[in-house]
Amino acid sequence: MPGPLPVPPATDRQAPRTDDRTDVPFALRVAASWSWRIGLVVVVGGVLVYLLGMVSLLVIPLMIAGLVAALLMPVKNALRRRMPNGLAVAVTLVGFFSVIAAALLLVGQQLALGFTSLWSEARAGIQQTLDWLSQGPLRLTTSEIDQFLQDIGDAAQNNSASILSGALSFGTTAGHVGAGTLLTVFTLIFFLLDGGRIWRFVVGLAPVPARAAVDGAGRRGWTSMASYVRVQMLVAAVDAIGIGVGAAIIGVPLALPLGVLVFLGSFIPIVGALATGSVAVMLALVTNGWVNALVMLAIVLLVQQVEGHILQPLIMGPAVALHPLAVVLAVAGGTLLAGIPGALFSVPILAVLNTSVRYIAHRAWEYDPVVAQEGWPIGGGHGISGPATAEQEPPSPANTPELHAPAAPALQEELSP
Repeated sequence: MPGPLPVPPATDRQAPRTDDRTDVPFALRVAASWSWRIGLVVVVGGVLVYLLGMVSLLVIPLMIAGLVAALLMPVKNALRRRMPNGLAVAVTLVGFFSVIAAALLLVGQQLALGFTSLWSEARAGIQQTLDWLSQGPLRLTTSEIDQFLQDIGDAAQNNSASILSGALSFGTTAGHVGAGTLLTVFTLIFFLLDGGRIWRFVVGLAPVPARAAVDGAGRRGWTSMASYVRVQMLVAAVDAIGIGVGAAIIGVPLALPLGVLVFLGSFIPIVGALATGSVAVMLALVTNGWVNALVMLAIVLLVQQVEGHILQPLIMGPAVALHPLAVVLAVAGGTLLAGIPGALFSVPILAVLNTSVRYIAHRAWEYDPVVAQEGWPIGGGHGISGPATAEQEPPSPANTPELHAPAAPALQEELSP
């Protein structure tokens, strides 16, 4: 019987193969994978923001029209039940622009009356300043004051080219504002008149397996933006009434225009009303003295406390599902990137992204009756709307109330043509 086979010496054995991946710690591999992906997203996002900034004359009117359309869509749908679609759009827009024109006319009258009295107070203030310069600690003579004013006039004349360039730049900006206003009105008309068909065309640009997910996420994002606009209207009205009525009670001039200014500024959440309220404080200081200014400051801070501790958590938070810290960071980041337009649109964009991403993460289009009515293919593909795995179940209404099916009919009505 043959004996056991001889074992080769250790020097002749083949060295065990090692995987190069074992030389890199698992945590470092995961961090590197996340890093290049996040970096790629940041780079693509930055390029996209830069390109959109190059066509801001088109982007800003489009976004303003979207916000206004979300606000007016329920009115248009209510009228549509009683009249044709085109007539409902016309009545809605005529009523909307009539309200704006009436408000501007009222504010213009108040400004005309208020500036008449303010001008006399300003002249008295200038005279008091001149008296202080001549009789106060400086003891300036009349000739010295005249020479100082003459130097100011000479400086303005020597820099006439810069002043003219600024005036021309202002004229160009005014032309852009006029063109943007016309484009906003034109876009708003078609959003209200044919929004459903426009959206279905956009969804049709996506790959076939992804159309159901894109459609459902877009509709949920539209609902979130509409909720934001309506709730922000309420918050802005509370801020304007609080600061405007407070200014009128303590005798600050131009209380009504101040209220309108606060209303417009409040569409920049949290910081807008505070910034515009500071104008009321400065006006109170100039016209009524520092005691009146302190009272006005207390009123502004009280209104801000009501907004921050009552309106934002109880009304705005449930409407857009955003934490106040996220709102503040979004406003700050939007301001740094795009100035006033960035501050205005950052929160609604964040609300839309938040709702859309959560909708896709829950694969809610597979159980959305509105998407089913549109006839998009669901499942059977390898794209975003591929078949759900065995572990995936329909989202629980208790955990994700924004994805619950009863909200679908109202959403279908808002986006219908």
